[in-house]
Amino acid sequence: MTGSADGARPERVVRPERPGSAVRPGPAARPVAVVAMAPALREQLFTADAWQRLSRLADPVLVERPGDRTALAAALADADVLVTGWGTARLDAELLASAPRLGLLAHTGGAVSPYATQAVFDRGVRVTQAGAAMARPVAEVALAFTLALLHRIHRFDHALRGGVPWSRAGTAPERHQILGCPIGVIGASRTGRAYIELVRALGAEVTVADPYLGPAEAAALGVRVAGLDELLATSRITVVHAPALAETRHLLGRRELALLPDGAGLVNTARSWLVDEAALLDELRTGRLDAALDVYDAEPLPVEHPLRTLPNVLLTPHQAAATVEGRQALGDSTVAEIERHLGGRDLLHQVGREALERVE
Repeated sequence: MTGSADGARPERVVRPERPGSAVRPGPAARPVAVVAMAPALREQLFTADAWQRLSRLADPVLVERPGDRTALAAALADADVLVTGWGTARLDAELLASAPRLGLLAHTGGAVSPYATQAVFDRGVRVTQAGAAMARPVAEVALAFTLALLHRIHRFDHALRGGVPWSRAGTAPERHQILGCPIGVIGASRTGRAYIELVRALGAEVTVADPYLGPAEAAALGVRVAGLDELLATSRITVVHAPALAETRHLLGRRELALLPDGAGLVNTARSWLVDEAALLDELRTGRLDAALDVYDAEPLPVEHPLRTLPNVLLTPHQAAATVEGRQALGDSTVAEIERHLGGRDLLHQVGREALERVE
């Protein structure tokens, strides 16, 4: 995939060679898709095949400094579609005024709240996102975390790297296999369901806490439904897959974390918003619980943060979704949605105003 028609990099706005001036041709002209993201990210998301498919659907206009509102406004003048990614300026009323033809905002990630505003929906612009494509890689990391916590792999690694003598490095709380393991899943989201499928295939006994999961869906997933308190008190591993909404802020606070049994593990690949980090840190310092975390209140996680020193904590730097295949799936999903939009069809991943309530 090339970055522009003539290969020039980095330009703020790169337009393919098209006849005429800035005035858009007549009704027979091809649609214009503004792709507002840094070149490195664009190349991760869109394979050569995906870019060719997009180019067959529309003329791509590249905004390679996506946070530059002036450059983005100029590109939006004749845009039919806007493709956003991490770092794209938020499409507010001012930018929308520069986009009289815009009909679709296609976000290449999950939460759209950092990129769309109420003004987008007021204008009738359709909004879609590619979050479903992230479910599998995040679920796989959550599974890897689950297995690591069950077998205390993080504790052994910490001990050996920290110079603990061999005779003491093998000391850890009891280990367990996943077969027959009671696992609690908070939130039957897309990622939650992908995780449930993986751990059930390995023989786990899964309980779900989700107020919107009905009996029929639970039966189809092969899970038991319970209230949050019961789930926490009866699960060896609790995995967080709930949405980050105003009402789920610190869903797991001091009271809830205290319900986890001694030796239990907590997995969070969703958002730190859902867990009271200070309360979790206090529990972890006692050694009573283990945790595997991909998300934090402060990102980047400060070098001096106490989570970095605890032997009962497994940490990754917010990378659960960042597989090669996962990122390419985001691009493929986005191109498919653009094709549906330009063809006048229903979108598979369209979101409404309620999506603005999700916390990024």
